[in-house]
Amino acid sequence: MNDKLKYQMTAVFFATVAVFAGAGVIHFGDQFLGVNLAVFYGVSTFNPTWVVALILVPFVGGFVVSLIYGLGGKLLAYLPALIVHGMAYIELSANPALLPAGVSLLPLGYWILIVIVAVEAAGIGGIVGEVMVKKTYGRSDKRKLHKKYQKQSRI
Repeated sequence: MNDKLKYQMTAVFFATVAVFAGAGVIHFGDQFLGVNLAVFYGVSTFNPTWVVALILVPFVGGFVVSLIYGLGGKLLAYLPALIVHGMAYIELSANPALLPAGVSLLPLGYWILIVIVAVEAAGIGGIVGEVMVKKTYGRSDKRKLHKKYQKQSRI
């Protein structure tokens, strides 16, 4: 097998594992807190537990994605929050009988605004995770690159 193909297959494998691990963190974090961001109970919906599920849980999920995948994990960190909350909304909109009495599903426009905040929190977690892995943010100094990626000087 070609080395380039092996590298790409390995990268796809680690990306898939990282995204599913981040989705698992977000799903089980929401289950542990007992919060579903797509459900609206009225004003009592917006409590500290809901805020933790909106910001902290996706942040930790994005952080986990970056720790598993490494460099480039900040780009993958957006996916788990979108997958988990998207699937929860689709499940509840397809089966309204799953909603308890007196509870409504958020309108799509409001839900999108909430998911944008959760996805951005996951992205920030991905950036923090990548900084932890790379020990710097932005471009690396050329002398710190692996020899394979350094340009040879003509001296």
